[in-house]
Amino acid sequence: MLSFLKSGNKPGANWSQRLKQGLARTRELLNRDLSDLFGAGKIDEQFYEELETTLLAADVGVAATGFLIGELRAAARRASYREPRELKHALRAALLALLRPIAVPLEVSTHQPFVIMLAGVNGAGKTTSIGKIARYYQRAGKSILLAAGDTFRAAAREQLQVWGERNDVAVISQQSGDAAAVIFDAIKAAHARGTDIVLADTAGRLPTQLHLMEEIKKVKRVIAKAEPGAPHEILLVLDANTGQNALNQVQAFDDAIGVTGLVLTKLDGTAKGGMICAIARHKQIPLRFIGVGETLEDLQPFNAEEFVDALLD
Repeated sequence: MLSFLKSGNKPGANWSQRLKQGLARTRELLNRDLSDLFGAGKIDEQFYEELETTLLAADVGVAATGFLIGELRAAARRASYREPRELKHALRAALLALLRPIAVPLEVSTHQPFVIMLAGVNGAGKTTSIGKIARYYQRAGKSILLAAGDTFRAAAREQLQVWGERNDVAVISQQSGDAAAVIFDAIKAAHARGTDIVLADTAGRLPTQLHLMEEIKKVKRVIAKAEPGAPHEILLVLDANTGQNALNQVQAFDDAIGVTGLVLTKLDGTAKGGMICAIARHKQIPLRFIGVGETLEDLQPFNAEEFVDALLD
């Protein structure tokens, strides 16, 4: 069975607990140093320098780290704090201020069909994410149609076909051919069937592969011809293991196709969970979903409060 078809958790299982478990590597790295920093000593330049080192080690990024430390300095001045422990709540508040602007749920009821196009580099988890997102909206009562637009990789079509068969979700695919044509056919089929959501897969590509970046621009144009105003959402899937390199991916894909939302996968396999902060500071594109495991329920909408609570003990 393919990994994204595993369902080790029931739908009602505690997401907050799974999120905390998934962020264990990042949390352990961060809190090990934060406990020492906030446990004793005084608020001085050495404290801020050590805090900066800790945040950078968790891949929070230079810009976001500067923002967070600036917020803590301001909080310390306002309240005349002297001891680092007094700043712990200020760090949580600063993290929330940074992350709340990108914690925007995806609203899929504005169009029918609502067309979601997914993009990303090879191996980021696009096809797996499509299966999980489809299940999420299926449980919300939406009808789903999948478009196997990754015509380069046979395994991608097979993954979607297996998911469709096991969960009674229609899949439009071709053995070979043009990705844009497959997605065009899927949108027409969705209209005929009264389907709520079309999830369109695309082949993985590096931003440096200029001919492939041109191709995905074409896919977007063809979608607009099939459904004026579509795609209604362009999701860029990012692998958390890439760390700060994700910022370059966001910039390149946004420049090419106008990214409207992000999906961050594989947070459970990295200590670089702080990269969400870097993304938030770099470009405030909504982070729609985060993934912390292989089961269907381990990809859920991003919630800033839940994330910060799971990150900080």
